[in-house]
Amino acid sequence: MSRQPSPLDFPESPLSRAFEQPLFLGLFLPVQSGGWSPSALPRSTTWTFDYNRQLTLRAEALGFDLVFALAEWLGKGGYGGDIRYHDESLDAFITQAALASVTERILLISTLHVLYGPWHPLHLAKFGATLDHISKGRWGLNLVTGHRHREHRRFGQAPIEHDQRYRQADEFIRVVQELWYSQENVDFSGDHYKLEEAYVSVKPSFGRPVLVNATGSPAGIDFAARHSDIVFTTSPGSAEIENALEKLPEHLQRIKHAAHGYGRQVRTLINPLVICRDSDAEAWEVHAAITAAGDPGALEGHAREASDAHAWRGHQPAERYVGGNIQLVGSPETVVRDIIRLKAAGIDGLQLSFFDFAPDLEQFGARVLPLLQQAGLRR
Repeated sequence: MSRQPSPLDFPESPLSRAFEQPLFLGLFLPVQSGGWSPSALPRSTTWTFDYNRQLTLRAEALGFDLVFALAEWLGKGGYGGDIRYHDESLDAFITQAALASVTERILLISTLHVLYGPWHPLHLAKFGATLDHISKGRWGLNLVTGHRHREHRRFGQAPIEHDQRYRQADEFIRVVQELWYSQENVDFSGDHYKLEEAYVSVKPSFGRPVLVNATGSPAGIDFAARHSDIVFTTSPGSAEIENALEKLPEHLQRIKHAAHGYGRQVRTLINPLVICRDSDAEAWEVHAAITAAGDPGALEGHAREASDAHAWRGHQPAERYVGGNIQLVGSPETVVRDIIRLKAAGIDGLQLSFFDFAPDLEQFGARVLPLLQQAGLRR
C-alpha cells in the first residue's frame, strides 16, 4: 500500500502548530458521570455536552492544543457504587464531531474501539474524512482495540487475544489510510477486511487526520510506533509522582526507540490529574478529602470489568479514588516543578484532568500557565 503522508509533513497543519510548543497541552474531557474520580465529594463537574463544550471553549481560549474524550461500553449503572460511577456518558466520536463546529483552533481527538461490532475501514475512512473537512484538519482518532472482555461480549463478540487485537487493528488502519490517500478505487482482501472498488472523498486536508494510540504493552507500542503521531501512555509505576518519574524515562525511551526503528518520530502524552491550591498543604487536604469520600463499590465494579491491559499494572487501588495516570498535587510552584521534571523525563505533552473541572481549569490558567511560560514550556 502507498505511504500515507503525516500531518507533520505540512508545516501549516494544526498538528504541526501544536508541536511547535515545547510542551503541548490537552484537556481530558469529563464526558462521563463522575469525571475521573470515583469519589462522592461534592463538585460541579458534569458529563453533559453543554458543560464539555464550555470546557473546550475555555481550554481553546487559554491556548490549549487539544481536547480528548474517552469511550466506554458499560452496562446499566456504569461501574456501580453509591455514585453509579460512569453510569451516564457521551460518545466521544459524536461529541468531538459536534465540538468541531463551535471551535476554531483546538485539536479534537475521538477515542474509538474499531474492533467492536460492525465497524468497517470504509465507514471510518469516510466519517473521518468528513470530520477532517468540517474541522479543517483538527480532528484526530485515538484508536483503541478494547481491553475489557465484557465490552466485547456486549457486542456479541468473543474477546480477542491481546496481541491478535493489534494485528487486526494494523490491517484496519492500513486500509483506512489507503482510502484517505488513494486517488483511485481501492481493492483489498486481507485476513479481516475486504473491499472492492472502494473510494473516499473528500480527502483529508493534511494527508490524513491525526492518529493517536493509548498503550503500554510491547504489541501496542509496536503498533503505535508504526502508525501514531501521539502515544498516550501511563506511568509504568504508580500514580505517585516520584515513583512515576523513576520509571518513566526507560519506558518513554522504549516507545521512541520503537518509532525510530520504523524511521518515524512520535510524541508522548500522559494524563496527570492536577490538584493545585495556594499551598502544598491545602492541595493535599483536598486530595485527602477526595480519597476519604471515595466509593469502594465503584472500584469493585471497575475490577469486575476484566481487562488484559498492561498500562495500569503498577497502579494502586486507593490512587484511583483521585484518578489520573499520575497525580500532580501542590501549589502552582510545586505543580510546575513536577511538570518540568516530567518534561525532562521525556514527556512531550500533558492531557490534564481535574477533580472539579471548571474552577480548577480556571485556576490552572490563572496561576500555572504563566509559570509554564516563564519556564519556557509554553509560548
